[in-house]
Amino acid sequence: MIYGYARCSTDEAKQDIERQKRELKEMGATDKTIYFEYASGAKVNRLELLKLLDIAKNGDTIVTTEISRLTRSTKQLCDIIQVIKGKQLKLVVKNSIVIDCTNGDIDPMTNAFLQISGVFAELERNMISERVKSGMANAKEKGKQIGRKPITADDVPQSFYKHYPKYKTGELNKRELSRICDISYPTVYKYLRIIEK
Repeated sequence: MIYGYARCSTDEAKQDIERQKRELKEMGATDKTIYFEYASGAKVNRLELLKLLDIAKNGDTIVTTEISRLTRSTKQLCDIIQVIKGKQLKLVVKNSIVIDCTNGDIDPMTNAFLQISGVFAELERNMISERVKSGMANAKEKGKQIGRKPITADDVPQSFYKHYPKYKTGELNKRELSRICDISYPTVYKYLRIIEK
């Protein structure tokens, strides 16, 4: 059986995973045998990858478009290689390398190449992270808002102001205020903090 694995870091609204799926089909996987998810490559417990590694049986092949789709952590790559070796699977990375452990072993040169690829995938992730942090620090230094805009008294809806006096006199409790204003219970606390500052 040929299984495919595809991954993007952010959701489908921001990244299109279809290219990877298309390439995995060209490598022999099918819609039913492709496992995909939106998660960081550094995350250890990715459900779809774990499912795939669990379901694959002796002699099966796992295909992926790049090492970085599989993981961006050298340690996790080593762990994945151990699973592939232990379950006697074959791993094919498009236009890169074939790791055939169907006989229960892996040659030292292939293992070294794979680990070096993992180091570069991890390095790339770390460099991206540093660029993002640097860009955020630069924007903050220029006075730009980072993250969500803080809520002010002007953002509190009029319905909350309308019913607030009843809350102050004890006619309404927080739950009732939440229901009447059609806002969540935590939002009531947020608005009260703003108004009562």
